[in-house]
Amino acid sequence: MAGVLSGRRHIYLTIYNWILFFGWFQVFYFAVKTLKESGHEHVYDAVEKPLLLTQTAAILEIFHGLVGLVRSPVSATLPQIGSRLYVTWGILWSFPELRSHILVSSLVISWSITEIIRYSFFGTKEAFGSAPSWLLWLRYSTFLLLYPSGITSEVGLIYSALPYIKESGKYCLRMPNKWNYSFDYYYAALVVLGIYVPGNPHMYGYMLGQRKKALSKSKKE
Repeated sequence: MAGVLSGRRHIYLTIYNWILFFGWFQVFYFAVKTLKESGHEHVYDAVEKPLLLTQTAAILEIFHGLVGLVRSPVSATLPQIGSRLYVTWGILWSFPELRSHILVSSLVISWSITEIIRYSFFGTKEAFGSAPSWLLWLRYSTFLLLYPSGITSEVGLIYSALPYIKESGKYCLRMPNKWNYSFDYYYAALVVLGIYVPGNPHMYGYMLGQRKKALSKSKKE
């Protein structure tokens, strides 16, 4: 019984990882093609559908950690996926004024390269039991540049969205109301920016630790 469940787990995770690999490959391809042919102003429109789909599908990774399908701690997975969903839906999808910003290009290219490598690594590992050493190195090394570029783009887009958030009043709940509760999306965005400052150096340090551990293990093998 345990063997059957383990086999199904590997099949499911293999399919999951390769589907998201192809989704992110689409994002990368459309972003680079559009950037070259039409300019950064049109990149979001070109990648919107695969970006929304693949990034939203990553919610399943929180579930994977909760039920023990993968060993990644939810404490590391949740903030990373949560911040990406916030930028994807709470900023870019919610405020079209940001979609022509040049940081959209650096954001989706940083995200897509990272995820193409990550999902191909785990997809190969689940399918064959291991991944080539060069792919392992890419998995645990490219973030050294791509993580800072992605985070800088995220923070820049959130900051650039603040005037539009404040002016539109979108997602705000004003008093009086039947719940006797108020919510201001503008101040929530400021809180998110405040969390980015201490949170991302911590995450970067965690990833450096994972890199050291993974590469040291590969050398011993």
